[in-house]
Amino acid sequence: MHNRFMQMALDEAGAAARRGEVPVGAVLVGPDGAVLARDGNRIVERRDPTAHAEMLVIRAGAAMLGSERLTGCDLHVTLEPCPMCAQAMAFARIRRLYYGAADPKGGGVDHGPRLFALPTCHHAPEIYGGIAEGEAARLLKDFFAARR
Repeated sequence: MHNRFMQMALDEAGAAARRGEVPVGAVLVGPDGAVLARDGNRIVERRDPTAHAEMLVIRAGAAMLGSERLTGCDLHVTLEPCPMCAQAMAFARIRRLYYGAADPKGGGVDHGPRLFALPTCHHAPEIYGGIAEGEAARLLKDFFAARR
C-alpha cells in the first residue's frame, strides 16, 4: 500500500522536474486511506520559497478537512523533509511520515537538526525512511547532473 502512495509521490516529483523544479513530490493520505492531496515542488513557478511539496499538500489537506490538525493523516514524500516542512508536520499532527531518499545536507528529520528528537518538539510522527529510495535519489541526481 505504501509503495503505491510513494509511486504517486515519485510521479509528482517527475512532474516537478519537467517544470524545472527540484524533483520532490508528496502525497497526503487521510485516516480512511484516501488521497487528500498530491503535488510536487512549485518554488520557482510560484516564486515562493515555502512552496515545497510537503507544504503544498499539508495546506491542501487542511483546507479540504477544514482543520489545521491532520490527525490520523500520513505523508509520503520522495525526499527527507527539511526543517521547515518537518516543523509544519509537527504542527499539523501528521501521524506517519514515509520518505524516500535521505537528505544529509538539508534534511531535518534524520539529519541536520533532527527536529522530531528535540525536547521542544510537541508532536513527532512515526518515521519510515528509505521507501523507494533508489528511484527518488536517481530523480534528484539526474536533475542536478543535467544542470551542471
